[in-house]
Amino acid sequence: MTTPRAATVLAVATAVIGSLLLSAPTVRESGPPAATVAQPAQPAAPPPPPPAVLPPEEVEARVIPAIVTLVADSGLVETAGTGIVLTPDGVVLTNHHVIDGALDISAVSLGNGAEYVADVLGYDSSRDIAVLRLQGAGDLPAATLAKDTAVGIGDPVTAVGNAEGGGVPVAARGFVTDLGQAITARSSTDGSRNRLNGLIQIDAAVRPGDSGGPLVNTTAAVIGVNTAGNADSDPTKPAPAQPRSYAVPIDTAMTIVDQVRAGTASATVHIGDTPLFGISVTDDARGAEVLWVSIGTPADDAGIEIGDIVTEFDGIPIRSSDDLSGLMIARHPGDAVELRWLDEAGSARSTKIVLEKGPPR
Repeated sequence: MTTPRAATVLAVATAVIGSLLLSAPTVRESGPPAATVAQPAQPAAPPPPPPAVLPPEEVEARVIPAIVTLVADSGLVETAGTGIVLTPDGVVLTNHHVIDGALDISAVSLGNGAEYVADVLGYDSSRDIAVLRLQGAGDLPAATLAKDTAVGIGDPVTAVGNAEGGGVPVAARGFVTDLGQAITARSSTDGSRNRLNGLIQIDAAVRPGDSGGPLVNTTAAVIGVNTAGNADSDPTKPAPAQPRSYAVPIDTAMTIVDQVRAGTASATVHIGDTPLFGISVTDDARGAEVLWVSIGTPADDAGIEIGDIVTEFDGIPIRSSDDLSGLMIARHPGDAVELRWLDEAGSARSTKIVLEKGPPR
């Protein structure tokens, strides 16, 4: 995807503490009333100093050990990407499009050089975020996440990642040029498109392979996940006059991470292994039209053919391809589903299928 940039955000927290006047109780005796004495206010604790701004080389030196390079193998093509280590036991944050369709995922830690098999814990394809766990990992250096995630236009940043899948970290420096951006991102692997919102825009040239890597500020704290850019991986093509790259804000990403780790599925967040139905569909006025059927899948075994129209999934009417995709998010391998569809002759058919394990989608 794109090259990582170190985004510099200086967060200065100021605490305003009100002084409190404490009055001691008075005892009434004969004679004039005793005077009330105000006790001096407790001194306010000074606010903590802002994090120190680091030289660019120090920023890179601090963040690189908390990165993994990723290779996702779909059986037909291998996709290179980057991941951010969140915990010493190997919870890793990356982009969904890096692992989309992968049958196997391997990761190499830039902190200790070890190679790991990565399992998918969950993902949100609509926001292009995935959460992995490295099998057998321990004592890995973990990334520092920005505590104050406020980002300003003009802030210096650094994007770091596995640019072009070279297996070595490459840093791209730049500045934040816009916030809250919406783009249609196209996968450099299969050409698929995804609409993303609320992104940080930077002027660093993020490249394929950088996807999923950290965008960090001048204190080496992660403020975003590098996701897309306009730099081309073809060296024969001229570089864009003005690089534009985009990152998912870290607070957005961590909301999904927390949901995945809690095991809480939603309309967009899938937890665990991905179920396989075995068809590709498009919209039709009657439901979801089948474009192709994978051989040996539950759909193929059920007798579904190209041109058929899926009209009902486990008792729920299907009015579009999105309806079917949305219902699959909450399903898991082994689930039994009642399916209804129209064949090419317009005849209604139905059967029960059992979903199998498939690659993340």
